[in-house]
Amino acid sequence: MKIVIAPDSFKGSLTAAQACEAIAAGTALAAPKAEIVCVPMADGGEGTVQSLIDGLGGEYISCDVQDPLGRTVAAVYGITAGGTAVIEMAQASGLTLLSEDERDPILTSTYGTGQLILDALERGARDFIMGIGGSATNDGGAGMAQALGYRFYDKYGEDLIRGGGALSGLVRIDASYADPRLRECSFTVACDVENPLLGPDGASAVFGPQKGATPEKVMLLESALARFSACIGQDIAQTSGAGAAGGLGAGCIAFLSAELKKGVDIIIKAAGLIDKIRGSSLVITGEGCTDSQTLGGKTVCGVTCAAKRMDVPVVVISGSLERGAEELLELGVVRLYSIMENDMMVEEAMRNSAVLLKNKAEQAVREFYSFRKG
Repeated sequence: MKIVIAPDSFKGSLTAAQACEAIAAGTALAAPKAEIVCVPMADGGEGTVQSLIDGLGGEYISCDVQDPLGRTVAAVYGITAGGTAVIEMAQASGLTLLSEDERDPILTSTYGTGQLILDALERGARDFIMGIGGSATNDGGAGMAQALGYRFYDKYGEDLIRGGGALSGLVRIDASYADPRLRECSFTVACDVENPLLGPDGASAVFGPQKGATPEKVMLLESALARFSACIGQDIAQTSGAGAAGGLGAGCIAFLSAELKKGVDIIIKAAGLIDKIRGSSLVITGEGCTDSQTLGGKTVCGVTCAAKRMDVPVVVISGSLERGAEELLELGVVRLYSIMENDMMVEEAMRNSAVLLKNKAEQAVREFYSFRKG
């Protein structure tokens, strides 16, 4: 028998590769004769570079860029064996780079993400895959564009400062100084959400509070992105994924002529997951928290749908199960598990996530085969 293990990272505790290792250890105890195939997954956020470099081959590159508040930070991206640059915006502009009291999408910028693109351009890359999950920003990708040479002017003809709040004073965008090499490039953007740029489901309203925005700041950011959208000159505000990463999805379309795709679909193809699932008897996937957002294009949903096409059952083992997780049962998931039991605190679960995941995987596989035999 063959069992495929294809989880996302468990944010804050385990990378996707570490989650694979823990699940595989438990699976081996329950099914010692099984062929276990590990496929670390991602959906455009953390782990995207690792999944694609592992799947396609290549090298990791480190360079100094500016973090969301303009401080120097070392960021890592990859270039595949075929020459495609793979970038996670979170490496340069991610929420994890800031402390709790530093989070303020009025001030934060995607400038460092643009610097990553510039570094890859200097190394000869012309094809790009960008994962844009995990951002600390709400600037529509303006900071990224500024790093690439685009100019943003206020009503006095002065360059705008960086940050989502500054866009409220935007009057004109000038593309004449943009790096000419961008015209030679193709960009595919891996999105982990489908939100539009504006409105109640947009970047500011949904994700602003997670990045430190108060209700008053959310209103300001929404107004600023509306002005930004008007100045772009393209009708992309309601495009699916335009609101990803604080509007970076929209910025990638406007400034990079990028194509937005579900991140998990890109990883599934690059990792050869379909071929690896073929002929298996079980697929195990999981993530830190499984809830209603999982069905919006997250890893667990993508893996489940891939397995369903080949009539392979799926077990989900996650850090926690919240409202909406049960909808996965309609997609082919046979059982949902959480590593948290009884009155366990989240902090305890995160500290011991590897052991808990291993134990839950052993339980899940034993129960799966016991049910099948019964």
